[in-house]
Amino acid sequence: MKRPGLRARVTAGFAVGALLVSAAMALLSYQLTERFLLDERERTAKRAVMADARIVRAGLDVDDPEVLPVLRSLDTGANRRALLWHDGDFYSRTVVDNTLTDSLPDSVVTMVGQGKAGVQRVHIGDRPAMVFGIPLGPDTALYEIDYMGELDGNLKVLGLVLTLVAAGTTVAGALLGMYASRRVMRPLATVADAARDIAGGNLAARLDPATEPDLARLATSFNDMVDQLSARMQRDRRFAADVSHELRSPLQTLAAAASVLERRRDQFDPRTASATGLLVEEVQRFQELVTDLLELARSDQPADSAPVDVAAVARQVCRHRGLPTTLVTVEPDTSPIWHVDRRRIEQVLANLIDNAQAHGGGAVAVRLTGHSSVRILEVDDEGPGVSPDDRDTIFDRFVRGRSAGARGDNDGTGLGLALVAQHVTAHAGTVQVLDRPGGGARFRIELPLERP
Repeated sequence: MKRPGLRARVTAGFAVGALLVSAAMALLSYQLTERFLLDERERTAKRAVMADARIVRAGLDVDDPEVLPVLRSLDTGANRRALLWHDGDFYSRTVVDNTLTDSLPDSVVTMVGQGKAGVQRVHIGDRPAMVFGIPLGPDTALYEIDYMGELDGNLKVLGLVLTLVAAGTTVAGALLGMYASRRVMRPLATVADAARDIAGGNLAARLDPATEPDLARLATSFNDMVDQLSARMQRDRRFAADVSHELRSPLQTLAAAASVLERRRDQFDPRTASATGLLVEEVQRFQELVTDLLELARSDQPADSAPVDVAAVARQVCRHRGLPTTLVTVEPDTSPIWHVDRRRIEQVLANLIDNAQAHGGGAVAVRLTGHSSVRILEVDDEGPGVSPDDRDTIFDRFVRGRSAGARGDNDGTGLGLALVAQHVTAHAGTVQVLDRPGGGARFRIELPLERP
């Protein structure tokens, strides 16, 4: 099971915290309100029952008392029911309801029997009520049942409101958590963006320690790490450039001597001629390697961009390699004029086409396309393709993966695709290798559309 991200955990934490706090506050508020309303209702009802008891006592304290007129003189309203126990029988204002008499709590009846007033909250059927018992004499007692349907309805509404408030508070807590997590994660997103820029070749990317004081130490350490990395890469490039430059002079002399030997190759015996051919090939390969190393050492320079007819450049590259210019196509609604560094884009095309010729069975298409924000250059070949395991490393220097052997010989310098990646990065673009529909490899370059 995938673990939730930090932002999701922070949001969930805020939501759960808000839910617990709001639920506790809602429960406490409900209990306090319920107790207050019930107590207030009990006090009010008790005063009314005591008043009724005085009326009944006065009505019965005559020579020939009539119970029903006395009970009917009580103002019990719609919520109270009065029962009078007198001389062993129950009386009410109308017909005695046995359901009511049976619902009288034993504890209240017992207290009344002991000459004490009592009250108890009960449920008669599904209706909550209070039962009051007032002793009026040895054989007389007044019981009143006060139904609390209205109060019960108000408490249910209160409970519903508090539940909705708790739910709303939980949602508000979740939204607050999302906002807080976004604020907390923003500095980390800045670090991630800087790391992505550096990985893409932008060694000038840095973090501002003053932007987020809590992350000042992280920003300072990050910048120090990038400084050291940049310095080391600069030293490596300088070393490669210096070595390549120092090798060029003796290599040119060696190439000139090899050229002389090549022109007189027919005069040599077969064994010497074969050795001369190998020498000339290796010297030529050595020259290409030194040239690529020098180009690689200069590749961190900014691109010298200008409007370039990339389709014309691609046709020129094909023509120089004896390939038909019909390989180059421009998709409809795609302009062939791109704002790029002509020298770099020419070398990119040359290296990709050379790679297709050497390792991919030959280039079969060079396509210019794109859409609203991206310009796309694709070079297709009809070789065995590149295995998924090699696609992430094929653009590294001196890398010859399993696919390289499968795609042909290994006579290249091992720097051609690395140069392609460097030049594309200098244009803030990306390069990747895909499967060509129908077989073969497709090298795709995506460059951001220049802004006017």
